[in-house]
Amino acid sequence: MLAYYKTVKSFGLSEIVIKKSRFIGHARPVETEEEAIQFIETIKKEHKLATHNCSAYVLGERDQIQKQSDDGEPSGTAGKPILEVIKQQGLKNTAVVVTRYFGGIMLGAGGLIRAYTDGAVAGLEAAQPVYKVNHQQVLIEVDYTWFGKLENELRTRNMLLGDIQFTDKVTVPCYPLAAEAEAFINWATDLTQGQGVILAGDHEYIEHTSLPE
Repeated sequence: MLAYYKTVKSFGLSEIVIKKSRFIGHARPVETEEEAIQFIETIKKEHKLATHNCSAYVLGERDQIQKQSDDGEPSGTAGKPILEVIKQQGLKNTAVVVTRYFGGIMLGAGGLIRAYTDGAVAGLEAAQPVYKVNHQQVLIEVDYTWFGKLENELRTRNMLLGDIQFTDKVTVPCYPLAAEAEAFINWATDLTQGQGVILAGDHEYIEHTSLPE
């Protein structure tokens, strides 16, 4: 798994007008190519009267899937600029559709490239770029006598915590950065003087608005 990657938070939509043509940028996160294709088809159905619904998406840890469509615009003037915006912003697992309603004024190749670029940027801004950061779950189980000290130390470290379980003992789900999980486990073992039960769990991408320091 990657240490982190950049994507968008959720579906976003934004419209711009260039020489009377409406360009509507739509963007959303996608996990599979099927999901990306379904998103594009959904926008096409919603805007079936539009002149064009041009699109692009990037998928995979190494951006191994990259697709784009000019949807009837001159070759290289729509899909490629949209794809380049996604790549230049360093986004993964992201799909964008820019819908055009023709306003009667020809833009030329250069104008189309700029318009679809701006439409893609607007859609991505509306979808709110975020970081997905690789964390590892670490469960710490302690007696109630240890909980106060443990909780205080975890808060001091600004540790990301899950829902704490209170049964005959206290189980605290912690989410250190994956690269720091081993060191965190050693720290927790020392803190509880070996009296806690500490279990390393699964890796999980967790959303952040900026990269953790």
